[in-house]
Amino acid sequence: MQKTKFPAVLATFVLCYAFWILLTWSFSAQELAAGAIVSLAAALFSARFFIHDKAFWFLRPARLGALIAYVFIFLGELIKANVDMAKRCFGGCKNIDPGVIRVPVGLKGDYAQAMLANSITLTPGTITLDIAEDQEGQAYYYIHWIDVQSTDPDQAGEMIKGNLERGIRRIWE
Repeated sequence: MQKTKFPAVLATFVLCYAFWILLTWSFSAQELAAGAIVSLAAALFSARFFIHDKAFWFLRPARLGALIAYVFIFLGELIKANVDMAKRCFGGCKNIDPGVIRVPVGLKGDYAQAMLANSITLTPGTITLDIAEDQEGQAYYYIHWIDVQSTDPDQAGEMIKGNLERGIRRIWE
C-alpha cells in the first residue's frame, strides 16, 4: 500500500473544499468551517487512493482550461441525448433497436477511461457495462445502447463517444 504524502493530502483537501463551496454556495463562517473539517477528513482518508503522483497537476492552466472546456462539451452532449430521449418517449418508443455493442477506446489512463465511461453512462440512452482489455492492450467498452444505429465498432464508437473522448484526452494525456 502506498504511503500518503502531504502534497496528495493538500491537493485532495483543496479539491474537496472547492467542491464543498460549489455545492453549498454559502460563505458563512459556520459553513466554511464545516466544509474545511469534512474536506480534511475526506482528504486524510482518500488521498492515497485518489492522487498518486504530481498532486497539483490540475492547477496547471492548460489542464484547468481543458477541464472547463470539457464541462461545456459534456453539457452539449447531455442536452442532445436528453432531447433525443424525449423525442423517443413522446413518440411512443416505437423506433428503437436496443443492444450491447463493443466499442474501442483510445484513452490509456485509468482515470481517463473511468471519466469517459461515467460520461457515457450519464447521457440518457447509453450505459457502460464493462471495460475490457485485449492482449495487445487495446481497451474496449461494452455499452448498452437504446438505439443501435451501427454495428461497426468504430462508427458506433464515434456516434456514442463523439467529442467526449477528445475532450477527456486533453485533460488526462
